[in-house]
Amino acid sequence: MPKHGHHAYHLVDISPWPLTGSISAMMLTTGLVKWFHQFNMDLLMLGVTATILTMIQWWRDITREGTYQGLHTSKVVNGLRWGMILFITSEVLFFFSFFWAFFHSSLSPTVELGTCWPPMGINTFNPFQIPLLNTAILLASGATVTWAHHAMLAANHTQALQSLALTVTLGVYFTALQAMEYYEAPFTIADSAYGATFFVATGFHGLHVIIGSCFLMISLYRMYMCHFSSAHHFGFEAAAWYWHFVDVVWLFLYISIYWWGG
Repeated sequence: MPKHGHHAYHLVDISPWPLTGSISAMMLTTGLVKWFHQFNMDLLMLGVTATILTMIQWWRDITREGTYQGLHTSKVVNGLRWGMILFITSEVLFFFSFFWAFFHSSLSPTVELGTCWPPMGINTFNPFQIPLLNTAILLASGATVTWAHHAMLAANHTQALQSLALTVTLGVYFTALQAMEYYEAPFTIADSAYGATFFVATGFHGLHVIIGSCFLMISLYRMYMCHFSSAHHFGFEAAAWYWHFVDVVWLFLYISIYWWGG
């Protein structure tokens, strides 16, 4: 029987984490502004620390509710499922704005850009070097996370653990390669509309890869602790959905910005 009476819904207990999360986000934002203008990272690091602590404890509580207290009934999981679908839809629209900005500038370059694309003086990346390797890495990680999902549905715990660990490794490898690419970039975010759209679009995608890798790491830990079963594993399923979204966005980024736009 559900904790809150004769219904299948989860009425959550009073929690401090939404409040600490909003305060942490405010510190993070104002800390970034302070870093940009005063070159002081104290408030930023405080915001990062508070955000990480909030996430750890909020996720801990949700894990306890779903795994040990039995509060994630089929109706609750269905609500979580729709919430994740709507969240990924909002992320699609978020990246749509970056592609709109890129194609607005590239399809009809203005006089300020020299009426050519890429603008004069911009040395673009070779799409068949690190960007192609990163594409192969993300496509491979999409295959391994699907393998993990099928292994979990088949109740093959060992294969699910191995394939999910491989997915996390590929995600970290992708991030390291992109960091190296940024370090060696021959242009900056201040170099015309090309630099701005390139670094904002690929940078936000890189941030989503880091978030997705964290999501998968938490799922890997929970899988190791046997929190999931073949019939009850939406936490991992949501992480897999998010990872597939990251894969698809990268394909569009690679084709449009690295290959066609370069």
